[in-house]
Amino acid sequence: MLSRWLRLWFGFRDPVSRGTYFRHGAGLMAFKYAVDGLLVWTFAGRFWTPLDYANPLWSARYELLRGAPSWLPPLMVAIALPFVWIGVSMTMRRAVDAGSSPWTALMFFVPLLNFVLMAVLSLVPSASRVEWPVELPPPAVDERLKSAMLGVAASLGITLVTVGVGVYLRRSYSTGLFLGVPFTIGYISSYIYNYNYSRPAGQSIMIALASVTIAAGALVVFALEGVVCVAMALPIALAIAFPGAVLGRMIARRGVHAGAGAGMALIVPLFIGVEPRVEPPVHEVLTVVEIAAPPEVVWRHVVSFPDLPAPTEALFRAGVAAPMRARIDGRGVGAIRHCDFTTGSFVEPITAWEENRLLAFDITEQAPPMSEWSPYRDLHPPHLGGYFRATHGEFRLTPLPGGRTRLEGRTAYVVDMFPQRYWTLPAGRIVAAIHERVLRHIAALAEEEEP
Repeated sequence: MLSRWLRLWFGFRDPVSRGTYFRHGAGLMAFKYAVDGLLVWTFAGRFWTPLDYANPLWSARYELLRGAPSWLPPLMVAIALPFVWIGVSMTMRRAVDAGSSPWTALMFFVPLLNFVLMAVLSLVPSASRVEWPVELPPPAVDERLKSAMLGVAASLGITLVTVGVGVYLRRSYSTGLFLGVPFTIGYISSYIYNYNYSRPAGQSIMIALASVTIAAGALVVFALEGVVCVAMALPIALAIAFPGAVLGRMIARRGVHAGAGAGMALIVPLFIGVEPRVEPPVHEVLTVVEIAAPPEVVWRHVVSFPDLPAPTEALFRAGVAAPMRARIDGRGVGAIRHCDFTTGSFVEPITAWEENRLLAFDITEQAPPMSEWSPYRDLHPPHLGGYFRATHGEFRLTPLPGGRTRLEGRTAYVVDMFPQRYWTLPAGRIVAAIHERVLRHIAALAEEEEP
């Protein structure tokens, strides 16, 4: 009986009726819940309720695992992979048996909607008029579609495991994550698509690009990342997946043994687990304005300033943190300045105080640089927690003829994400936009005060 169940779960030939789909689906779900619940109870000391189990947000689940051994989240992802395979395989054949398109199985990857899909497929009767033979039944799914779906499933598995290890375990947005993962997804999806049958290069590349896009979407729907970050990273991922798809097709066409060919997909997750961290370089943004007011007037509004108008710039309306006001506790070196943003407050201990000339400060605490777009509320993906951070700031005032003042705003920051050159472009633009908003406000206040 076990061999028959394994063929039913992992194969693509046996038909799946609504009764079979419901019994095996409910049983496997209960079994996986019991295994996960036992692991969480044993190693995290928490009771994992069915509601926690059904929650699609990986970030919420990760909170429940705080204090658990670092290997527990990756282990739970690894345990989930065969259940994902079974779910896709059985859902695809149940959809065919119910008279629907096998592409319906793609909805299995969409959180919450997958529960609705499984409930519907458990109720809809068989509609197929095909008589399934007892021995050697024909495939329930076209071989090309089967290979494509297996490639997508493998790509999702690689993505979730690698992001879990690299970002949530090692806290690193590294070279392997941004270059290795897209290349591996392109490779493995194209390899699987061409393993048994040589298929056109165009189709193989399209499957690889679709796999990368679906994997990127999965990061959003599982609340691992937000829409903005994924959208910015996707062009890089698609470009890197292209050569991976070409290599995967070439190796599959040469008849490389399945174990050796598919085993190459394990290199990147293993590499990310041991990849060394590199200290990020420091970048600086300088913005200058001329103000029709003397330095002693400008200085008062540099040290602290009242509320700015609500932001109207597209960058801030898209979710980037906008400065709102500045306040200070104390006076001179050692005073604590607070700059309030739409996402929280920056804490800025004063390191240099030369009245009417220079105000410099370190930045010891800061708010998230933006509010991510997501279908979920209060999403806090890891990349908002210190991977883009300001380290130092200063205002320098220089007197000009005619009672005017040259005001310089300077901010030093680091971006701890690969590739540095790519991510520093938007980071520098964000810092410059913050400068412009603050300096314009200071200029308006000083010029309004000056008679």
